[in-house]
Amino acid sequence: MLLLPRRPTARRRAVLSALAVAAGGGTLAAALLTLQGGGGGGGDAGAPSLPAGGPAPGSAGAGLGRLRETVPPRPLPPDLAFTDAEGAPQAMARFAGRPVLINLWATWCAPCVAEMPALDRLQAALEPEGLVVLALSSDRGGKEQVEPFYRRVGIERLGIWLDPRGAAARALGARGLPTSIVVDRAGRERARLEGAAEWDTPEFLAAIRRLTAPEGRAAGSGGA
Repeated sequence: MLLLPRRPTARRRAVLSALAVAAGGGTLAAALLTLQGGGGGGGDAGAPSLPAGGPAPGSAGAGLGRLRETVPPRPLPPDLAFTDAEGAPQAMARFAGRPVLINLWATWCAPCVAEMPALDRLQAALEPEGLVVLALSSDRGGKEQVEPFYRRVGIERLGIWLDPRGAAARALGARGLPTSIVVDRAGRERARLEGAAEWDTPEFLAAIRRLTAPEGRAAGSGGA
């Protein structure tokens, strides 16, 4: 897989986004929208438009078949770090004991944009069970770029978390955007998905509950 050696221009980002949409939001999209492509600075005027009703038919699909379980479960990298909206350093210890879905994304990434509403609904659905959707933006514009995007798309439940230099993405070994990692309550990676997905479908809710269930709870048990 080839990584972009430098931040792409606005024109190149647009081409990559178009190719990602044509690729179907899956692994090829993740390959095209590579991490070293980092988001541009300032504003989201160039961000891809959100398809009506979420991911377009045939683009993201349910995506459950691309969820690869991590066997055996492995601890997250000890050097995994990111910042909050104000740029204050953060670590996964903040969410100790809670299930987490880490989502690596950017406003210039078309498959990322397509799945954000589903991630927002996932947060709403499983927040009462302790889930945190940790959406780590690689946009170099930081809060000033992500916040207006959230408003425009109607994202209400997700917090603003930042990885503008791609350090967290590199620590996690992500190959491209979007990449999502299911983390259980013990802080272990349990599954990974490259590309966009419909995270709020019943099948995904059941899978996340199963993978992040408290120790001793039977697989498949637990509900809202």
